[in-house]
Amino acid sequence: MASTERRVGPNEWAPAGTQGEIIASLASDEAFAGYWNRPAADTRALREGWYFTDDMGWLDADGDLWVAGRVDDMIISGGENIHPVEVEDVLARHPGVTDVAVIGEPDEKWGERVVAFVVPAALEVTAEALDRHCRACADLANFKRPRRFVFVREIPKTASGEILRRLLRDGHYTEVRP
Repeated sequence: MASTERRVGPNEWAPAGTQGEIIASLASDEAFAGYWNRPAADTRALREGWYFTDDMGWLDADGDLWVAGRVDDMIISGGENIHPVEVEDVLARHPGVTDVAVIGEPDEKWGERVVAFVVPAALEVTAEALDRHCRACADLANFKRPRRFVFVREIPKTASGEILRRLLRDGHYTEVRP
């Protein structure tokens, strides 16, 4: 999980194409005044006239905003930031993968390591085949590769289809292979 100690300010801009936290000005008429009866949430999210959304995103060359996921989903391994969506996108392109979710799990040496939960399209798909696929993808840095694969019956999701990563972290899944 990403550190909550490092707090960015509104003057720290990520260059186009680079992910960063999405923040919104509280000066607009559309801005909200805060969370209902949740002062601790206000303290965390509302600072210096800005709303820190806890969403990650990036601006493309045209200035369009693309949402990539949540700040607290960020995996920090060996001091490098790894967003699960990057790894999931690569694994989802493998023909042996029906669905996938990626989380970080504690690692003594690296802080966290990347773990992929995979719903296999066929039981013949292996961790080795998925690792080869990741190594062959030019758009996935080597340090972002999963270090562990867990084959599961299904990925827990909300009614709207969002991955419930906390359930995976807490062991709420059914493995389909040892």
